[in-house]
Amino acid sequence: MFSAADNYPLVDLFWTFVWFFALVIYFWLIITVFADLFRRHDVSGWAKAGWVVFVLVLPLIGTLTYLVTQGRAMADRDTRQAREVKQQTDEYIRSVVSPGYRGVDEIARGKQLLDEGAISQEEFEQLKRRVLV
Repeated sequence: MFSAADNYPLVDLFWTFVWFFALVIYFWLIITVFADLFRRHDVSGWAKAGWVVFVLVLPLIGTLTYLVTQGRAMADRDTRQAREVKQQTDEYIRSVVSPGYRGVDEIARGKQLLDEGAISQEEFEQLKRRVLV
C-alpha cells in the first residue's frame, strides 16, 4: 500500500526544509549562547564551564534554560556593546576628519589662488563645484 508521502512527494521536500531550517536555527541559538557566555565578565570560569557542560550534555534543555534565565541580560549586553562600538567608530571618524574643515574656507583659498594667478578661472569653477557637491 502507498503512503501519503508517495502520493505527495513535495510534502517530503517541505518537511526536509522545515527540519533543515530548524537545525540551522538551533545551532545558531547554541552559538549565540556560547558567544554571550564567553563575552561575559560577571561570571566566573567555573560557572561558564558549568553552563558549557549543561548545554553540551542536555543541548535543548540547556540552551532553553540559558535563554530563559539570561535572555534579558543578553539583550542588554548586545545593546551596550553596539553602543560602545558606535561610540568608538564616531570617535575614530572625528579623529580622522580635520577639525576645522569647512567648504567656505576652501573656496576662499581657491579665490585667493585665482587672484594670485596660480589657478585659472576654469580650475576655480571646478573647485567650487567639488566643494558644493
